[in-house]
Amino acid sequence: MRGARLGQHFLNAQWVARDLARSVDIRPDEPILEIGPGKGALTKELLAQGARVIAIEKDAALVPLLNEMFEKEVADGSLTMVEGDIRDFDPEQLKLDSYAIAANIPYYITGEIIRHFLAAAKQPRAMALLIQKEVADRIVARDGKESILSLSVKAFGKPSIVAKVPAGCFNPPPSVDSAILLISGISRDFFEDISEEDFFRAVKAGFSSKRKMLAGNLKGLFEDSTAVLIECGIPEKVRAEDLRLEEWKKLVTRLGHA
Repeated sequence: MRGARLGQHFLNAQWVARDLARSVDIRPDEPILEIGPGKGALTKELLAQGARVIAIEKDAALVPLLNEMFEKEVADGSLTMVEGDIRDFDPEQLKLDSYAIAANIPYYITGEIIRHFLAAAKQPRAMALLIQKEVADRIVARDGKESILSLSVKAFGKPSIVAKVPAGCFNPPPSVDSAILLISGISRDFFEDISEEDFFRAVKAGFSSKRKMLAGNLKGLFEDSTAVLIECGIPEKVRAEDLRLEEWKKLVTRLGHA
């Protein structure tokens, strides 16, 4: 979580770093990409659990401090420090068979970072992220209501909440609680028999107007959207937020044959 100049709220509870590191399932010879190491609380825990870490830090003032703090690990190659913005980072440049992500990320770019890596040509195996609790709840659809973000994540992997993290675990404390979100089993298997482009086109259309029923929002995609819903076994008066992922797949399959 970012406050101060770059919105960073530094983690000061080691149990959170420990739980986050454990949740990503550190594996031998598979690097962990850490986004925004800040003052090194999570970096320290990842290294303690045997991870090889590639840490990307945007704040130029923090990079030399981290290099000094982890001088031994940088020297022996277990930690690689990179100065830069994660949004400009192409995972393909890692030239690795597999990697995972562990991060305490800024609230304001949570969705952007998740999309950046899930949509990348070289996806991570898993992502363990410390994010705003409200956003984590929305991604797992704890209230049973889906969103563009939750469906986008579920199309690529399995999201789950590992732990709730009180605001007091950060310095300075943010105004809301956080949560460790794990996205595991990341792949493109869901898109084996449907178009990724058609899926996101349909989902965005479906959520284009919250006041309208799904059939009304899909009129631009289907000549008779109500008939298509009935054909797919979906109630004609349903709203987009009430559709599960597999029901969207039925719609997208029908769209591919339209």
